[in-house]
Amino acid sequence: MKRFLAMAALWVTPLLAEDGGYLFTTFKGEQDPMTEQIYFGLSRDGRDWKALNSGNPVLISQLGEKGVRDPYILRSHDGKKTWVIATDLSIHLTHHNWGRAVTQGSKSIVVWETEDLVNWSEPWMVKVAPDDAGCTWAPEAIYDEKEKDYLVFWASKTGRDEFKKHRIWAARTKDFKEFGEPFIYIEERRDIIDTDIVYENGTYYRFSKDETTKAITMEESTELMGRWKKVNGFSLKHLEGYEGPACFQIEAGAPGKPGKWCLLLDYYSKGQGYQPYVTDNLEKGKFAKADDIRFPFHFRHGSVLPVTEDEYQKLAEKYSLQD
Repeated sequence: MKRFLAMAALWVTPLLAEDGGYLFTTFKGEQDPMTEQIYFGLSRDGRDWKALNSGNPVLISQLGEKGVRDPYILRSHDGKKTWVIATDLSIHLTHHNWGRAVTQGSKSIVVWETEDLVNWSEPWMVKVAPDDAGCTWAPEAIYDEKEKDYLVFWASKTGRDEFKKHRIWAARTKDFKEFGEPFIYIEERRDIIDTDIVYENGTYYRFSKDETTKAITMEESTELMGRWKKVNGFSLKHLEGYEGPACFQIEAGAPGKPGKWCLLLDYYSKGQGYQPYVTDNLEKGKFAKADDIRFPFHFRHGSVLPVTEDEYQKLAEKYSLQD
């Protein structure tokens, strides 16, 4: 979902870090009803992050399950709007019953819309998953230049095979209010969840979590709907206990030189939140642990959006940037 405007190279002048900074959307966990809401972080360089709104949630949903997780933020292809989409789920309010979520969870996602990143619409819910699906996990989206719409994708198990495994489902939309019929976007031999897609120099890169091995995979393709292949050199494929990959360009490239990318992995199995890894060449998939990226609290499965200087100043003023 990232990824976030790396895809923008196809349709609008990309926003780079030096234009202003970065906005992070995340959630905190399952401790209470408010920790499963949307929190904002702000950074000048994508490395030193500060909490907005005194570390309190910025966007709150009282719809559906009255909780939202795994937020993904993206701009419209014309740059006029921005959406946040999220999983409609409260693990806290459902007594930490993960099994219920898998087989009986919400088939909808929760959506917010804004034109300036500080004045947000009321949230709305929209059903995207098939009728026999369980929970609609971790939705993300990317603009499809060929189809001139947004490909929205998420993970679900379905009753048609007795909820045996997660697949990545998808549906198309132009406005995040009306969606086409859901279809299977990724099916593997084993469970797969938490897919994230970015774009650079004519190639898409796709990160997912193998829910069976609890490891992260990396694939590449020149077509969103084309054939994908494993990136054999992906250096983090042996890590276990991570999920929610979120990849963003932390430094812009130059002619003949690729940009620097940061891949965030949520170390959920140890309760440590996002751990950062960086690469100077996304194509090769060689990532190294970054020691210079700091968060004000444990950022969880979320997403990053580059912002302009004007947007940075408005966000800092509206939500009281914390030093």
